[in-house]
Amino acid sequence: MQSPRISIYCVLTTAIQVGGLGNSWRFLLAKDKKNKEHKNHKDKDKKKGNGKLRAPELMTGEATYADGVPLDNITYLEAKLILKPDRFTSVEAFRDFGKLVQKVARKTGVGFIADPNSQRRPEIREIIFGDTPDFRLYNNAFILRRRISYVDGFPVGDPEIVFKFRHPDEEQAAALDVRPNIAGKYRIKFKAEALPLKDQVGGYRILYSHNVQFGLSQMHDADKTSMATLVRVFPALAAVKKSDGEHIALVNEGIVEEILLPLGQLDFGKGLVGKCDISLWRTRGEHKSLVGEFAFQVQFPRREDFAQKQKKLAAQFYISLQQEVEDWLALGVTKTGMVYRLKGNTPQSHE
Repeated sequence: MQSPRISIYCVLTTAIQVGGLGNSWRFLLAKDKKNKEHKNHKDKDKKKGNGKLRAPELMTGEATYADGVPLDNITYLEAKLILKPDRFTSVEAFRDFGKLVQKVARKTGVGFIADPNSQRRPEIREIIFGDTPDFRLYNNAFILRRRISYVDGFPVGDPEIVFKFRHPDEEQAAALDVRPNIAGKYRIKFKAEALPLKDQVGGYRILYSHNVQFGLSQMHDADKTSMATLVRVFPALAAVKKSDGEHIALVNEGIVEEILLPLGQLDFGKGLVGKCDISLWRTRGEHKSLVGEFAFQVQFPRREDFAQKQKKLAAQFYISLQQEVEDWLALGVTKTGMVYRLKGNTPQSHE
């Protein structure tokens, strides 16, 4: 079988041999190579006159949003393993998976610092997704969700609104302005998300998640489900709106209960440390288990700060963990995708 190859232009590039451990992911191409490619892209666009955002603008920092603000840069790498839910019948199953994570970390030379909360009760959060009846947001790579945290059975804090554009093309993800039209504070996260290949263990694919999050209390509109309101708050949604009178609703009438247990921190060296956790999504009411997930996330101010040795180590750990927990893996799905398929629907997506 020919080894799968995934080219992640501008952010993550790699050549992965299935089952191999001597793999690396590179965050940047050589500078001279980029400049040459950028020039070629630019020349082609001038000839075509297509007006699309191209790599030279994106990579040289010349591209801006409509108000002149430079495009957001990727500052997070999040690696996920989507897991079959049937093994997660108690918190001990979470901890058992955590032991496998520690085992692979030792094998690959990754430091592991246990989180004391891993021996306590899992965190409970409620998650709902909003969309039009025809799933117009999801079909156009948008995701809109609300998340509420619970402590001892009671909601705490301000419900969190997350609006994201998730796409396999970095340029399209970067060019989409996710900034909300609100008076209060908000936080933007632009992530490269690694997932296993859709049909086999030992590699990965990348989705680019450009998202913004803020507290629900900062959204003062009386009717928060109308498309007129949503387009005002999230101008990017104007492209999918059909009328001011339409509304969004709960996706498949589903309310998700997330059970999450922090496992610890993975240390890839030179200050690159990322938290890891494991979670289970199930429907509230029926308690139908949907999907599990292991994830770790690292943050870096600049791509240049992610050294080659650290990239290689992160890739080795991620691929080795896939091989160690192969029987646990659910390939070709995402958590959000599972919610959208609760009633057997098969919406279009960019995931």
